[in-house]
Amino acid sequence: MYLKKTFFNWSSGKDSALALYKMAGRGEFDLQCLLTTVTEESERVTMHGLRKELLIRQLKATEIPYRILSLPAASDHETYTRIMSKEVTTLKSEGYNYAGFGDIFLEDLRNYREKQLETVGIKGVFPLWKISTSEIIREFIGLGFKAVIICVDGQKLDPSFLGREINESLINDLPKDVDVCGENGEFHTFCYDGPVFNERVDFVPGEIVTRSYEVQGGSHAFHFLDLK
Repeated sequence: MYLKKTFFNWSSGKDSALALYKMAGRGEFDLQCLLTTVTEESERVTMHGLRKELLIRQLKATEIPYRILSLPAASDHETYTRIMSKEVTTLKSEGYNYAGFGDIFLEDLRNYREKQLETVGIKGVFPLWKISTSEIIREFIGLGFKAVIICVDGQKLDPSFLGREINESLINDLPKDVDVCGENGEFHTFCYDGPVFNERVDFVPGEIVTRSYEVQGGSHAFHFLDLK
């Protein structure tokens, strides 16, 4: 059977892990590359704030080849698009015809991704698309995945949620206006164990750091838990 040569856009969080698991289970995709972006100056995963060295240990635990793409700290949308387009064009030249994502319900984001991929003839695959986030989070837990919250939007969640495990207790404690998967950007996670890894990725919690970013026309304070 011919398998579709595929790269997967890896965020280091829970939704990426579950989406990768689902794609691998279909038996039709040849997952040959995980693609992650880090901020050049800080060497941390974009938006998640995960240290590059911990990211590399996580990627190695999947036993899938990976590429880490560096983005300037002051990248605007145009800069991001230009850098990603160049990388995707390279991947296409290497025979990649499919790209996987962990997106769930953000229409604008999916449309943007598909538009960029179409310019080089790559098809996007979204295994979690339009599945209830309550169903997704419980499947994630039920499959034995493990993840902790490492970033929260201060307008949506208190920093006390940092370091919390993704489990039923967390689901019950989240405010009603916060999506249980954080799909609206309320929080981000680090997935450290589960069926896509050949071993647990151990870490040590560090200090909490607060930074402000412009989000949708306003300044948001984001709180990060530094893992080592």
